[in-house]
Amino acid sequence: MVSKEIIKIKDIEVAFQTINGSDFISLTDIARYKSRAETDDIIKNWMRNRSTIEYLGLWEKLNNPNFKPVEFDGFKNKSGSNSFVLSPSKWIRATNALGLIAKQGRGGGIFAHKDIAFEFATWISAEFKLYLIKEFERLKSVEYQAEKLEWNTRRLISKTNYRIHTDAIKFCLPIGLTEKQINITYATEADVLNMSLFGLTAQQWRKENRNNKGNIRDHSTIQELIVLSNLESYNAEMIRNEISQPERLKKLNQAAISQLKSLLNNNNLSELGKGEQSAKR
Repeated sequence: MVSKEIIKIKDIEVAFQTINGSDFISLTDIARYKSRAETDDIIKNWMRNRSTIEYLGLWEKLNNPNFKPVEFDGFKNKSGSNSFVLSPSKWIRATNALGLIAKQGRGGGIFAHKDIAFEFATWISAEFKLYLIKEFERLKSVEYQAEKLEWNTRRLISKTNYRIHTDAIKFCLPIGLTEKQINITYATEADVLNMSLFGLTAQQWRKENRNNKGNIRDHSTIQELIVLSNLESYNAEMIRNEISQPERLKKLNQAAISQLKSLLNNNNLSELGKGEQSAKR
């Protein structure tokens, strides 16, 4: 998963991308602070230094299990000499490096993990590095607050009709059930909703998403959570009317399909999604 943002430092626009949870900042953009026309040469000059090679190698050893140390040692031994030249692309190919990324085409350039980018910014200008870190931290703080707001919104929606649903189940429970049997009944009815909307049970979702934290509702869209809340109320009413579970599942699935179609065309919800993305910028 890749998302791209722009931060502005002293009239220089610096792009950064979040790739699989890690932040990569454009070295090409940082180099423009020194010279807008010679960014590639500036990055290569930085990579000629022995201290740079040692830093890049150490970062890879700590973060990259597939890093090639023999090739790294070759570059380190040659670094610092007048004849030594090293480009980011050559470094990446030879050592299988992950800390640098060379992107082609529009919006391309050399991107580096933030740990490496801040080190490069120090070489460019201590003042520029300080502004870069401050602005980067500010933007990440804004993103965190937006994600926190979105998470709270999701949890509020998912809980809206939860009490109505559980009360309806409780009303129809046979007398004398053990606590374990009652919990199984609640879980079974929750999976009736999951099946009607998502097409799988909570256990099936966990099995297919072992690397994801939380549950199926934590990874649902705003539209899905709204429909789920509505289905809880609808299912509660059908339980009170003693409609069989297979028949309820059929009716709930029909309702889920109909409501999702309506909500996906809802401009207000589309604007909500855009608002969340804007807040992250």
